[in-house]
Amino acid sequence: MTDNALADAVAAQMPLARTDLAEAVGFASIHGDADRAQANRDSAAWVAARFSDLGFDCEVIDTCDGSQAIVGYRPGPEGSRTVALYSHHDVQPAGDESLWTTEPFTLTERGGRWYGRGAADCKGNLVAHLTALRALGEDASCNIRIIIEGSEEAGGEGLDHLVRERPELFDADLILIGDTGNIEVGVPTLTTSLRGVVNVRVEVRALAGAVHSGQFGGAAPDAMAGLIALLATLRDAQGDTTIDGLDAGQTWTGAPYPPERFGADAGVLPGVGILGSGTPADMTWARPAVTVIGVDAPGIDECAAAVIPSAAAMLNLRIPPGVDPQQAYDLLVAHLHAHVPWHCELQVTSDAAGSPFAPRTDGPGYAALTAAMSSAYDGAQVVHSGQGGSIPLCNVLAGAVPRAEIALLGVEEPRCTIHAPNESVDPEELRRTALAEAILLSSY
Repeated sequence: MTDNALADAVAAQMPLARTDLAEAVGFASIHGDADRAQANRDSAAWVAARFSDLGFDCEVIDTCDGSQAIVGYRPGPEGSRTVALYSHHDVQPAGDESLWTTEPFTLTERGGRWYGRGAADCKGNLVAHLTALRALGEDASCNIRIIIEGSEEAGGEGLDHLVRERPELFDADLILIGDTGNIEVGVPTLTTSLRGVVNVRVEVRALAGAVHSGQFGGAAPDAMAGLIALLATLRDAQGDTTIDGLDAGQTWTGAPYPPERFGADAGVLPGVGILGSGTPADMTWARPAVTVIGVDAPGIDECAAAVIPSAAAMLNLRIPPGVDPQQAYDLLVAHLHAHVPWHCELQVTSDAAGSPFAPRTDGPGYAALTAAMSSAYDGAQVVHSGQGGSIPLCNVLAGAVPRAEIALLGVEEPRCTIHAPNESVDPEELRRTALAEAILLSSY
């Protein structure tokens, strides 16, 4: 089929794509929520049925973390290459449903967008795979695998273990990770950098117990003030991350991220500055960044006039490709011990770690995918972006299938507000993503 014929075929499938997405969003498939266990199983069964209808030999596998992964295979012409299509059918919790304009697990159209939890992350990407395959019909030029995960939002331990246990299920020349998206609506984007993560819990201890702030305050070391002073050493006045020995001067060479667009995407309040000595792209895609994501301290409503004896915080350090998580952890721990004030006791505990990822982009799969995406977006140039988040599966797959090219794309863009209330997807992004995949699968 020509690209134009595929474009017509994808367009004809969009009403069914909306039906697919409405059904998929209707499953509140939140892994780890005991009350949603049946919804997770129903979601997995639904996914398997949809791909089975398209000629895939599907298997629903109960993985080691209790999630259901769906893998499948459909052969193409003899001797052809193999493309694997990845997505996940689990979603984030809805959170405070009073913040949603409409019911989170009911797909709703508003202002030209489709709203619902998972509409973009990642059921929208799953439906893009289905739509591409339906439009393609029997005209695939390659073997096709599907890999649909059931616990990505909870760390993906189940699929990681399955990849190592049964690597033959994931063998491919090109693996499309449908779990990212474009830098803005209408700009075809491949994600070529994923930052890794190092989480640590930091506790400062100064007193045997709380003491009256009127009687002892001033001379008694305040653990909360000590923690605040310690955390302040992790950033300089410009907002750059300043961990002793950790390079924080990298620059991004792909698509730019203009400050005005970044500010709008991030919801930066009027008059508030954007952090860092580099560009927003440098700061979010190329450099390490430390964030205080939690603090243990008395709440304002429960606090007393007392000097606090101990205080703790959770730190989230994002690291770019080229930085080893263990090295970053060691440098962070050393920095914290070197800068804790007043000789306070300090305990640092590792909470989580994940490696960064940068795919190779010089293979035939990348070339074919880039051409397909450009065609799907009416000849627009395909740009490369980074992503601050981590997808640990990429490194697992790279280890299990070293010959495979791994590419990251999808329906997500900043207006989707994934993981937040009122998540949505632009149907045009879904259509064009599906079209790009259909063109690739017809010619690779």
